[in-house]
Amino acid sequence: MNRRRGFTLIELVMVIVILAILAIVAIPKYFDLQSDAQSAAEKGVVGGVRSGVYSYYAQYKTFPAALDNATVAACTSTNPCFTNVLGQGGLYPDWTKSSSNTYVGPTNTTYTYTAGTGEFN
Repeated sequence: MNRRRGFTLIELVMVIVILAILAIVAIPKYFDLQSDAQSAAEKGVVGGVRSGVYSYYAQYKTFPAALDNATVAACTSTNPCFTNVLGQGGLYPDWTKSSSNTYVGPTNTTYTYTAGTGEFN
C-alpha cells in the first residue's frame, strides 16, 4: 500500500490563480504610495513652516517680513528656503521659490506667505 501524497495539478493552478488575484489588487496600492508619501512630506514641511512663523511671532511679537533671504529660483543648498523660520537652516530639496513670498512644493501646490497676518497658505 504505497500511496504517493501530493498536490494535484488543479490544486496548484487554483493557488496560482488566487495569488494572481491578490497581486492584481495589491500592486496599484503600491504605485500610489510614492505620491502619497510626497504629499505627506509636503504637508509636514508646511506645518513646520507655520509652526516656525508662530514661534518667531512668540519670540519677537511680530511676524517675519520674509520666510528667507533666498533668491527666486529652485531652492538649493546654497540658496535654501525658509531659513528665517526653520531652525535647521532652511530647506532646499523639491521646493521652488517663485516670487518674494510665493513657494511651490513638490506636488506643484503653490503656497503664499502673508507677512501681515503670518498666514502660509
